[in-house]
Amino acid sequence: MGKFFDEIKSTHQDFIAAQKMFFVASAPLSESGHVNLSPKGLDSFRVLSATRVAYLDIVGSGNETSAHLLENGRITFMFCAFDGPPNILRLYGKGYTVLPDDPEWPSLSEMFHLLPATRQIIVADIHKVQTSCGFGVPLYDYTGERDHAAKWAANKGPEGLEIYKAEKNLVSMDGLPTQLGS
Repeated sequence: MGKFFDEIKSTHQDFIAAQKMFFVASAPLSESGHVNLSPKGLDSFRVLSATRVAYLDIVGSGNETSAHLLENGRITFMFCAFDGPPNILRLYGKGYTVLPDDPEWPSLSEMFHLLPATRQIIVADIHKVQTSCGFGVPLYDYTGERDHAAKWAANKGPEGLEIYKAEKNLVSMDGLPTQLGS
């Protein structure tokens, strides 16, 4: 059975730190809008306090999370144990996007290894933590990170990345503005 907590405990932090991958979910308010669920990796997640987290977000083919956060703030993170004892941990919160020209950027960005494709940092205030069994999650072996994003960003170059963001990252697939587009 799942257990609920009002904050991220030290055991939760240890579990999060051991995971190589996590998932981010967000959704627009419209019932006809699309729920977004994205896998993330690259050592991009940080626990800032018992009730606050952040992750480094890189340029992608869409920017759904930022659009949903701008509209309603709702965000859920999920971590699964793919090795060791079974476990699933979810963090429920309200989030927002921090861009490189925002006042919070300098203090947040120093916590991460910035990549050429770095787009923004997503910050979330967590109001509920849930753990559950994870018995149905299969076992996998971690063999390393992919280098595709770094190669893609290097090939685009700084100017090409800005053009790509302007073409693909200013509005969501449902037409909602992102922080980049507002």
